[in-house]
Amino acid sequence: MNFATIGTSRITASFIEAAKETKGFTLTAVYSRSVQKAKDFAKIHGAENAYTDLEQLAKSNEVECVYIASPNSLHFEQAILFLKHKKHVICEKPIFSNTKELSDAYKVAEENNVYLFEAVRNIHSPNFQRLKEGLPDIGKVRSMMLHRSKYSSRYDQYLQGETPNIFSADFSGGALVDLGVYPLYIAVTLFGKPQGISYHPVMLESGVDGNGTLVLTYEDFTSTIICSKISNSFNSCEIHGEEGTLRFDNAGTITDLRLIKIASKEKVSLETVDWDLDMIFEVENFMRIIETNDDQEYNRLKDLSLSVLSITEAARKQNCILYKNEK
Repeated sequence: MNFATIGTSRITASFIEAAKETKGFTLTAVYSRSVQKAKDFAKIHGAENAYTDLEQLAKSNEVECVYIASPNSLHFEQAILFLKHKKHVICEKPIFSNTKELSDAYKVAEENNVYLFEAVRNIHSPNFQRLKEGLPDIGKVRSMMLHRSKYSSRYDQYLQGETPNIFSADFSGGALVDLGVYPLYIAVTLFGKPQGISYHPVMLESGVDGNGTLVLTYEDFTSTIICSKISNSFNSCEIHGEEGTLRFDNAGTITDLRLIKIASKEKVSLETVDWDLDMIFEVENFMRIIETNDDQEYNRLKDLSLSVLSITEAARKQNCILYKNEK
């Protein structure tokens, strides 16, 4: 399957490198608004074609799938364009600004007999599977502390008076939708949609959250999720049960997973691996779904994306965080 990319950032480069390890998934074109950036990016990554016109790229018979990693607010319009041209779409998280956009896009995908995926790498990894397999060993879950806090180099630009896309309400930015989705996806994939949510952000003058604490209420326990783009955390993530605790580093990649038993105080390593190209697992899963028409797995991923986006949307509205396309 031939694919194209939209965006020339580091995350796009990482996706391309992971895709090279996926049999039968070949980069044929790249897009950038800048002619020189498009040509340079194509040369670096071995793409035959460089585009600066999205309509022309969408009409290309040489492209069957597109990976979108543009600013968040542009995802929906770009995805709809390619879906209507019967191209499969893999869209970097957060997939869209709100659930209306996502529901509308799924409808367009269905009408054109193509697939639409949200690229969230952690839940597709073998490390996540090890985490899931370890849950029965801790007994009844009673609490959970998850986080993804990473100081952004773009915050330095923000402090100097600029407004990078990720710190802009016009471009659907903010800490929760950018980094909070990693721990949120873990929580929702493992335990489903919570009964209640409450978000407590630290707001920036640009109108988005620089960091925040999201509380998810389940029937028997509460989960606390911390996210930040203006500070770092070096704490582990933990899921606490009546018989033990699962502890791991980095909600984005889920490394150094350990089971700590209460009764015996035994500490057991659950053998996770720190993968250099951890995006390969989502790519392989998406390709398998397309090739085998695995609608059961596709619908599961659709439900997860809708659940996560509905939570971030509700959390934003609780705090009057409105994006440009919502005002």
